[in-house]
Amino acid sequence: MEKKLRWGILGVANINNRLLPAFARAAHTQLIAIASRSLDRARSAAAAATIPRAYGSYEALLDDQDIDAVYNPLPNALHGEWTRKAAERGKHVLREKPLAPTATEAQGVIAFCRSKHVCLMEGFMWPHHPRTAKLRQFLDGGGIGAIRRVAGSFTFPLQPFDPANIRLQPQLAGGSLLDVGCYPVFGIRWAFGAEPVRVFAAAEYQHGVDVAMSGLLSFSDGRTGAFDCGFKLPLRGWLEITGTDGVVTVPEMWLPSPRATFYVQRESRPPEEVVVEGEDQIVHMLEDFARAVSRGEPVQPAPEEAVRTLRVMDALARSARAKIPMDVLIS
Repeated sequence: MEKKLRWGILGVANINNRLLPAFARAAHTQLIAIASRSLDRARSAAAAATIPRAYGSYEALLDDQDIDAVYNPLPNALHGEWTRKAAERGKHVLREKPLAPTATEAQGVIAFCRSKHVCLMEGFMWPHHPRTAKLRQFLDGGGIGAIRRVAGSFTFPLQPFDPANIRLQPQLAGGSLLDVGCYPVFGIRWAFGAEPVRVFAAAEYQHGVDVAMSGLLSFSDGRTGAFDCGFKLPLRGWLEITGTDGVVTVPEMWLPSPRATFYVQRESRPPEEVVVEGEDQIVHMLEDFARAVSRGEPVQPAPEEAVRTLRVMDALARSARAKIPMDVLIS
């Protein structure tokens, strides 16, 4: 790649604090604009991060013909609307997870972006970390035998626990399942390389959204996955993969430190630590996206992965409300 992909960011969300350093370090990325509904806020954010252009509306940024791609970190309920508007103007889109609040909406957005010949990628970062590729190679090579059970978690204490927070607003598609539960649900699917057929979930609700959830995923061959997520427990973000010959534990699965590890335990053998150091998964995500755009190749993971994860999450949400198991619907 010789040409840098020129970016704009829709909004001044807190997640930008983690993204902005990566934009500066990515070799094939040039961040040229940021927008807010308040021009003053946009100018303040642009000045703080040395971004050349600030816009007082999202529409104004999308109308900038110098921008090739946009990062969309807006609230979940707005993901579809603003992704379509970006695609309508020929902008490629990297969208903060989840791709949409439901699988049906996600399918529609994917089809729309394809019709406009723009790339669309869901902003999960962990699939782009080199540790994930190493773990996939280890599992596929039979490192712990046949995988039989996967468990994962993503929780953090939401402070202050304020109903004004978008995570606690049902009209903005808030709730812990969509916010952080999507990580272990995707991780379980990824580890198995298969789709669950039935789920069962229990949740705690406040302000009209789930603030904590635990769930079971059942596969057609009898394998199982389990997860929990929520806004009320300390920061936890691990994945455990159990096979017929051993167990892999991945601490900091979703947000790894510079020394990313996973641990292998097998019968009659000493524990093994695998380390991948000095990598920034956000930089890798931006570079992978730029490479796909530059070469006209499909992005990886493909946006259809988001639809498959959302089908499971749709079923989990129904199950938690009804307090009974639910089938995962394909259409």
